[in-house]
Amino acid sequence: MELAKRIFRGEMDGPQLLITGAVHGDEFEPIAAIRRLIDRFESDKELETTLRGSVTFVPVVNEAAFLRGHRCADDGLDLARVCPGRADGSITERTARALSDLIESADYYIDLHTGGTEFAVLPLAGYSMHSDAKVLEAQRRMAKAFNLPTVWGTAGNLDGRSLSVARDANVPAIYTEYLGSASCCEEGVVAYVDGCLNVMAELKMLDREPTADRVETIVEDPRPNSGHMQVCNPSPITGYFEPAVSLGDEIKVGDPLGTVFDTVGSDRRTIASTQSGIVLVLRTFPRVHEGESVGVILEMQA
Repeated sequence: MELAKRIFRGEMDGPQLLITGAVHGDEFEPIAAIRRLIDRFESDKELETTLRGSVTFVPVVNEAAFLRGHRCADDGLDLARVCPGRADGSITERTARALSDLIESADYYIDLHTGGTEFAVLPLAGYSMHSDAKVLEAQRRMAKAFNLPTVWGTAGNLDGRSLSVARDANVPAIYTEYLGSASCCEEGVVAYVDGCLNVMAELKMLDREPTADRVETIVEDPRPNSGHMQVCNPSPITGYFEPAVSLGDEIKVGDPLGTVFDTVGSDRRTIASTQSGIVLVLRTFPRVHEGESVGVILEMQA
């Protein structure tokens, strides 16, 4: 299986950079941003000829999920949990294998995400706390250069992900998040285009004037399973979630994140935050199943 991609190769030697979007099928800013980057390289031949190395763009990794308008394809598997995948597996496993092949052949990797249809995420660039000091330092530089307000380094022990494939191959890699909630905001698309070009400049692939520094917060949390957003602050019942906070709010342990009601409102459960920090991720799709996350808190003193 091969993923639909565009490759631009410069006339000078340099690294191979991979940039992907829509690992989950309901994340739209990455698709639009990568399409604009492709258009820019196609229309500006000087940009391509002065490029040092090569860049591979994959706007939609998980096409089967995208065509459904869902996070996952028909097999119900989360592509970001089954990497490196299997060439003889289900559609998601085959897609994961094809993605893993591209990651393993790259020198650097950027994986663009959003909160999808059910969550909003405060704009951030993240990376895993790699055991190799050189890889970790490259990831720190890439994340800061991407120039989103939050930079978040988290545990390197989480498997099944695109970044775990990069980790095992010693490929410096970052992922990004920018809002979500089933929308495609222009601000996010522009930030992603600029961020990718900024990283290319940081890697000496392009000549580009530095942009104003927008990084406000840098947090590194090496504790096992940090960064596993889907397990944070789970709902105790299935029902309707009504948030009590907004994205970016400061919150303390015990403060309410919101309330979940059953379908007739007779059973209502307030979900108290288990951490102190800022609201990094918030459920914006009201329906929630028991055990699903309603939000993630970024602890400022990790």
